[in-house]
Amino acid sequence: METVSQNTKIKKEPELIFIKESFWRRLAKDLKRNKYIYIMVLPVVIYYLIFHYGPMYGVQIAFKDFSLTEGIWGSEWVGFKHFLDFFKGYYFWRLIRNTFLINIYELLLAFPAPILLALLLNELRRMWFKRVVQTISYLPHFISVVVVVGMLVDFTTQNGLINQVLSIFGIEPISFLQKPEWFRTLYIGSGIWQSIGWGSIIYLAAMSNINSELYEAAKIDGANRFKQALHVTIPGIAPIIIILLILQIGSMMSVGFEKIILMYNPLTYDTADVISTYVYRKGILEANFSFSAAVGLFNAIINLTLLVLANRISAKVSETSLW
Repeated sequence: METVSQNTKIKKEPELIFIKESFWRRLAKDLKRNKYIYIMVLPVVIYYLIFHYGPMYGVQIAFKDFSLTEGIWGSEWVGFKHFLDFFKGYYFWRLIRNTFLINIYELLLAFPAPILLALLLNELRRMWFKRVVQTISYLPHFISVVVVVGMLVDFTTQNGLINQVLSIFGIEPISFLQKPEWFRTLYIGSGIWQSIGWGSIIYLAAMSNINSELYEAAKIDGANRFKQALHVTIPGIAPIIIILLILQIGSMMSVGFEKIILMYNPLTYDTADVISTYVYRKGILEANFSFSAAVGLFNAIINLTLLVLANRISAKVSETSLW
């Protein structure tokens, strides 16, 4: 038995060596064959290495009492002190609640909006009208966030366009940006207006790859245009929808703080303050780098957990996943 096992080991070792050699040969051939493609990808790889993976070295300050004079290595280790301070903090549950609510509203309202627009555009038969609608819906994407918030401020002031329209119906002027209950509506609504057209591009591209014979077969079976969209178009783009949904769930805790910082004020903190804005105030304004790093690391861990769970559930339910 020992001689048999030794013989099998001797046979397997050359096989493993051959597999490793063939892998490196294939890699070398692929690099040589597609060298220009790899050169095009290289700047993106360098960008992520420098600005995304490189800074991960500094994550250790979340477990230290960081001091600028002592540096990262010289600062004292404090373990999970900053994490516990955050969990026991007065604003912890408010931050978690606001972050999740804004993302849930985006999942329910903002995520389906580009899909609905793409379905409607796909049903248009006049190409000139379709191009006009697409162009108009794309334009807001190219407007700066600062400009969008400036437009919101102008439209929602006491003498703004919205209040002037409301005054026609006898409604008193509303200070929208000073009311906590209006913040999420303005944030989600302006986000849909800005991104709905641009987000529909990927769905329209997916629809163009659906086999036209499926639509012909549906017509023969008596399906009208609504049923064709329901039973042919939507299943055809379902894998794209699932992948984008997984990515959306994986970034649920990462609400873009730039727009919120421009929109919110102390009067709306109760509904507007999220984890990213709290990290900005603690880390940049108050120079509490270790505490803000701990909060940011906690945020990233939650995002990773949600991404893995969403991917695993999707793989079991729909057999479509990121990996």
